[in-house]
Amino acid sequence: MIYAAIVGTGNIAPAHVEGLLAFKERCKIVALCDIYPQKAEAMKEKYGLDCAVFSDHKEMLASGIRIDLVHVCTPPYVHCEIAINSMDAGCNVVVEKPMATCLAECDRMLEAEERNRVTMACIAQNRFRNSIYRLKKVADSGLAGKLCLAQVESAWWRGHCYYDLWWRGTWEKEGGGPTLNHAVHHIDMLNWLEGRLPCRVMAMLANVMHDNAEVEDLSLACLQYEDGSLAQITSSVVHHGEEQGITLQCADARISAPWEVKAELSQKNGFPVPEGNRELIGRLQRFYEEIPALAYEGHTGEIDDVLTALEQGGRPLITGEDGRRTVEVITAVYLSGFTGKTVELPIQKEDDAYTFAGILKKAVRFHEKKTSVENFGEERITLGKYQ
Repeated sequence: MIYAAIVGTGNIAPAHVEGLLAFKERCKIVALCDIYPQKAEAMKEKYGLDCAVFSDHKEMLASGIRIDLVHVCTPPYVHCEIAINSMDAGCNVVVEKPMATCLAECDRMLEAEERNRVTMACIAQNRFRNSIYRLKKVADSGLAGKLCLAQVESAWWRGHCYYDLWWRGTWEKEGGGPTLNHAVHHIDMLNWLEGRLPCRVMAMLANVMHDNAEVEDLSLACLQYEDGSLAQITSSVVHHGEEQGITLQCADARISAPWEVKAELSQKNGFPVPEGNRELIGRLQRFYEEIPALAYEGHTGEIDDVLTALEQGGRPLITGEDGRRTVEVITAVYLSGFTGKTVELPIQKEDDAYTFAGILKKAVRFHEKKTSVENFGEERITLGKYQ
C-alpha cells in the first residue's frame, strides 16, 4: 500500500484525488494540505476521505504520518521548495506542470531526487490520451517517413477575470502565461514525439486580451532541429473554441491528433495525384486502429504508471528529466520573446535565463496587475480536448 498526500487543493487537485481513488487497493490518501485549510477540508468532505488536513507542508512532513508519495499541486513558484522538502523527508513526489519556474530549480529538484534515492515524476497527463499515445506509436513506426514539420496548437480561451486570482498573471508567482502554464502539455508531447530538443528557437510574445496580467496571453514560436526540420508552437488563451492538436508533416504522410491521415503521390510535373496515396493511407489507418487502447487515460493513467514504478522499482514514463526538457524549451521561447533574438540550445548555467531571477530581470510586463481575488468559487474547468 502506498500512502499519498496532496499539497494544494485547487482546480487541478480533484484530478489527482480521483486518480488515486481509482486504485484503492494500491494506495490511500492520508493527508491534504493547503494554505487555505478550509479548501482542504471541503475536499476531504466531498470525497469522503479519511485523512489529516494541514495548512503547511512542512508541518505535514513532520507530523509522523506515513507518507510515501507527495502530489505537488500548488502554483508553480513553490513547486521546487515543496518537492525538495518532500524528497528530503524521504518521500517520492509527483509534481504538477510546469515542473518549476526555471532550469536552476529543475536541477535542484533532480539533485534532491538523486541524493535521497527517491522517485520524482512530472505531470504530463496527456501522453496518457489514446490519441496522443497512438500518434506516438505511428510516428515511431516509420510508416509516415521522416518528420519534417511539427505544428503544435495549444489553443485555449480564458475570460478576463481568469487573471484576477491573486497568484495568476504575475511573473513572480505564475512564472508566465499560456506558454508556461498551458502549452507545457503540448511542448512535452512535442519533445516526446521528436525524441530530441531543438537547437534554436525564435519567438514573439503578446498580450492582446488581458490587461489585468503582466504575462503574455499569446505566443508564437519557431523551433529548428539539427537536421534542419522545424516545429511551430502556438500558445494561447485567446482562442475561441479551444481547439488543440498536433500535426506531424512527415516525408510520406501527414498524421495528427485528433487523428487524421493524408498522403500524397506526385505526378510527373510534381503536383499531387488527385486521389493521393491510398495504399499508404490505408496502411497507416490500419496500424493506428490496431494499437490497443490504454487501460486508463489522463491523470488516472499517469498515476497508475507512477504507482507501478514505485511498486516495481522502475522509472515512471514522465520523469524529472522530461520535466526539465519541457522547461528548457519554454525558457528559450520566453528569452527569444523578451529579447527579439534567436536563442541557441542548450541553455547554459551561466546564462541569465537559467535562474528565475534572471528570467524576471528580462521579463516583459505587458500590463500592471491591479485586481486580486483571493479565491474563486468551485466551478467547472477545462482540461483540453483530446479525440
